Parts: sequence; structure tokens; C-alpha cells
Amino acid sequence: MKGKFSFLKNTDAFSHIVSLKYLPRWIVLSLDVLICCISFLLAYLITSFFVSDSPDIRVTSFFQRLVLVLSIQIIFFWVFHTYAGIIRYSNFTDAVKLLLAVFSDFIVLVIINFIYTKVYSDLLFTYSELIIYAIIAFLFLFLERLFIKVTYDFFVENSSNLVPVMIYGTDPSGISIGKMILSKIGDDNTKYKLVGFIDNNHNTRQKILLGVKVYPYDKNTIATKIPKKAKNIIVSRAKLKEIGFKEDLDIFINNNLSVLTSAPTDLWENEIPDVKQIRSIKIEDLLGRQPIHISTTNIENQLKSKIILVTGAAGSIGSEIVHQLVQYQPLLIVLVDNAETPLYELKIELQEKYPQQNFSFFLGDVRDQERMEYIIDLHKPDIIYHAAAYKHVPMMEDFPTESIQVNVKGTKVMADLAVKYKVKKFVMISTDKAVNPTNVMGASKRIAEIYIQSLNKKIQENGHERTKFITTRFGNVLGSNGSVIPHFQKQIEKGGPVTVTHPDIIRYFMTISEASNLVLEASAIGEGGEIYIFDMGNPIKISDLARKMIKIAGYVPDVEIKIIYTGLRQGEKLYEELLNQKEKILPTQHPKIMVAKVIEYEYDEISLEIEKLLQYSSLNKDFLIVQQMKKIVPEFKSNNSHFEFLDILKKSQ
Repeated sequence: MKGKFSFLKNTDAFSHIVSLKYLPRWIVLSLDVLICCISFLLAYLITSFFVSDSPDIRVTSFFQRLVLVLSIQIIFFWVFHTYAGIIRYSNFTDAVKLLLAVFSDFIVLVIINFIYTKVYSDLLFTYSELIIYAIIAFLFLFLERLFIKVTYDFFVENSSNLVPVMIYGTDPSGISIGKMILSKIGDDNTKYKLVGFIDNNHNTRQKILLGVKVYPYDKNTIATKIPKKAKNIIVSRAKLKEIGFKEDLDIFINNNLSVLTSAPTDLWENEIPDVKQIRSIKIEDLLGRQPIHISTTNIENQLKSKIILVTGAAGSIGSEIVHQLVQYQPLLIVLVDNAETPLYELKIELQEKYPQQNFSFFLGDVRDQERMEYIIDLHKPDIIYHAAAYKHVPMMEDFPTESIQVNVKGTKVMADLAVKYKVKKFVMISTDKAVNPTNVMGASKRIAEIYIQSLNKKIQENGHERTKFITTRFGNVLGSNGSVIPHFQKQIEKGGPVTVTHPDIIRYFMTISEASNLVLEASAIGEGGEIYIFDMGNPIKISDLARKMIKIAGYVPDVEIKIIYTGLRQGEKLYEELLNQKEKILPTQHPKIMVAKVIEYEYDEISLEIEKLLQYSSLNKDFLIVQQMKKIVPEFKSNNSHFEFLDILKKSQ
């Protein structure tokens, strides 16, 4: 059939039909009135020739009676808005509206006919005529819409502009995606044409769903039949959760099929997703992590109508925290960052996206005590989220001074000011690299942890109104600045090679949204002094991650794009830890959040040691800096670093 009418694809008529979004209302109404005229004429002819009781003479003419029928019918077309819908989207509801409009017309005509008979002792209509009219009119009106819908779909579905797709998964989210594709055919945003489903459920295989065939999920079918029908596979969100970081998708990727997915169901604006929510699959989709559920009530009670200050607000974590804070309706969000361009871009984005929210933006460095005090004194925040930090391991290994100035001094400045201005809560964003650190960056974050914990202990012992200090500790965040994901993506876009430091290196991963969610939850339940660690799921081999990303991009690892192992970077270790050997964990009310029981330090003692550290950093004495860091954090053992000799020296003493 398609081949027979393929010549239409290149005609002006075809282009016009495809580009026509909907029939104007006046055309629909005109067609409906015409059909009613024809229906009444047919009813008149049938009753005249085949109904024996049809009178030969009527007081009124055929034309007068037709005008009466149409006038009443048009009124009920208006009442039920039968002409207002887009015909190509006609459904059962539209059919019911047509039935009601025609039936109402029939009832009114019957009543008029009855009254007329009583007054004039003659028939205006025969009841057979009215019944036949109603039946024919409804059938013709329904067939009119069906014909327009089928004709439109035929021309549109044969358009070369539409990409044939199959959906992997016959779960509710997969079916919703299918319904969306079918309902959006002909729209400006339409890209896809549904040609089938793929599923490994034996109960659905070889069946018809939404008018298309369900194909079995097996290597032979996907290798031979599927590529002939479609080059793009949409994987439902439920299927992605089920698949996780397994090799299940390789069967599609290895057969040169592009894998797409949709936004999560909780982001759908309606019950059915929008075509704009279909996108290429991302590595984040394959983490296999269960959705994190947080207590919005706890968070809202803490944040609503409060003044919140976020440092490092233009960074990946800081900006996501800001985005999530908005939904809890704080009185004011104060954003502080020393990166000019990112802060400006974030300002424009937030003001456009959340015009109802009050923001205050400050360009400033957290190590600048006078500048930070000005900001805090001006706005008197209730809560501070301290996300400002240097976190790039090799860079901080080269520049220990900067690591100490930002990660330690910056934290100390903000913490001390929080106490001075009676900030209710201070939440620090830490890292799993602070556990048994092997690099300057991780050790600097551990020192920052130690300082705020000791400060919390001191003011708690004083028994006065106090600031509650809370630390959150988690691993790598997908998509953050400096993350391995964007680095790999750039390398793949260039055609490779993809560089991995070591074939056995593993890391914990979490999305920015997940991490930020848990930060807000931890801050809500924290009473001060806690180090909260997040459940990061199972660790992932970086080499597996690289291979998966290459496959998703449509290339063959080690053939089309090489993977090269470059050796561990300065300060890098094969695996990260969330706890050291002397730490224990306790559960919390949230299954994804645990409390680390760590060694406590006395504030006066640790303050003296940190002051020495800051003095060394102000003098740019790198080796003295690292040596002092190892004194404060005894478990700090340098790895693959030019500071390793300090560990040897320490042992010999």
C-alpha cells in the first residue's frame, strides 16, 4: 500500500496536508451541516419510497422542514462544541458529543412534531423520518471524522520527516510514551513514528499493542528484524531502572541501534509525556540507583520563610542546592561565589526561571573575612550551605597553598562568622576523599571537618544559644565540574582516545540532584556535630564506565575509539572510602543517610595547629604545609605524589 501511494510524498498536495495542523472550526461546522442536509434528504427519500404510512401531502415544504432541522441541530452542535476539537485527535469523548448533539436534536424535533400535531391535526414530520435521520446523521458525522483522521494519519505517517522508533518495555511508562508519539503525529515537535514494541515478557510477545506489533527481546530478532523497522529504540524509565549498569543494552548498541529515553515520570507535566522529553540516553540513566525519597515536610519546616546563604553557589553542587531550595519558598536566597562569569550566568537563569523568588547575588571570596562578614551582617542568614571549595586532586597537589586557603581558611572564616552572627545551622559539603586521604585536597577537607566539629563541641559545652554544625560526606557527582563524565564525552566527540588512569580504578557515583536532595535532608535532621555519609550504591569501574559511554555514542571500544591507561595521577588512589578504620556508622531516619562516629578533637588544640597551617600557607611553604597537614591528620598518607618522602621522614623520626 505504501509503495503504491509513495508518489504522493513529493507532491504539493502532500506537503500541504502534512503542514496543515487542523481544520478551521467553520470548515468543520460547514461539513457537519452539509452531512445533516444529506442525511435528512436520505431520510425523506427512504420514508417516501419505503414507509407505507408516510403522508403524501404535508402543510410545510421540504425546504422549510430542512431549515428547522438544521437550525436546531446547529444549536446543539454549539452546545456540545462538536466542531471545536481537532479531528485528527478524535476519540470516544468526541463520539459521545456527536451522539448527544444528534439525539438532542431528535428529541426536540419529536416534541415540536407532537405539539404541531395537536395544534394543526397534521404531521410536520413522520416519526420514521426523524429516527432514520438521527441514525444516518450520527453515522455520517462519525465516519466523516474517522475518514479525516485516517487520511491525515496516512499522509503524515508516510512522511520522510518522521523517524521510525520502537519502545523497549511494555510497562505503563513505555505505553505512555507510545501514546504520546501516536497523539503528537503532525505537531511541529513531532520527530517519531511508532512502529513497534520490544519486550522480554512472554505474555506480551507477538501481540498487538497500540496498533503495532510487540517483538521478542532476543539476539536474533534484534539483529535481523528490528534494524529493518527502526534505527532508534526508546527505553522506558522503568526498564532503565531494571537494567541499571548491566550489559542488557549492549544488544541494541552492538546492532547500531541508537538508544533514547524519556524524562522520569515525576517530571511529566501531564499523564502522558511530551515529545521534547525524549532524549538520547545518558550514562546517569544507567546507574541503576533507586529513586531517593526525602521528607519534604522536614525540609520545608526548616527552610520556608528563612534566609539562606549558599557559598560556591555558581558551582555544580551549589547551584543545584539553590535550584532545590526554591521549591521550599525561603524568604531570601543569598548566593556567594568568586567566579564572575558562572555567577552572572546563574543570576540570569534564576531570575528568568523563578521570578517570584527573592535572590541576592554577591561576588566574593570565602577566605576574605571582611567581605564575608559584610554579607552575613547585611542579611543575617538562618542557614548557611558551605559548598565553596577547591576539589581537583592533581591541581591541589601542585598548589597546596590554595587548597589550604580556600578549603580550610575559607571554612574557618564562614564557621566563625556563623557563630558570631548566631546562624542557626551551618552545613558543610565534604567528600569521601577526606577519608584516609592520599592527597592534599582530601586532607584539607578532613581538616575543615575537624575544625567545625571541634567548634560545634566547644559551643555545645558552653551551653549557650549555638550554631549547629553539620557535615555531609559523599563521593563523585556525575556531571559536576571536573567530573570524569564530561571529560570522556569531549574525548569521544574528538574521536578518542579515551584516557583512564588505571584499569582497576573504581569510584562511587551519585547524580547532582541526588546529592543535593540528601544535603537538604541531612541539614533538616541534623542536631549539630554530625558527619553524615550518603549511601552511594555500588562502586563502578571507571574502565567499564568509559566502555559504556563509547557504546552509547555508537562506537566500538578499542576498535573505533581506543581506551588508553595513563597511570594514577598525583594523589589518586584506586578506590575511595566513606569511612576510615577507626570510624563507625549509625543509621538515621533516612535509609540513604548514615552518621559517622569519628574521633573528636579539642577546639583549643586543633585551633593552634590550624593557625600554624594557615601561617605556612600564607608564606607559600608547600612542604611545611603538607607536613603540618599530616600532623593534624595522621592517616594522611601521600600516594603517587612528590610529598611521599614526608611519610618516609615521619616514620624515621
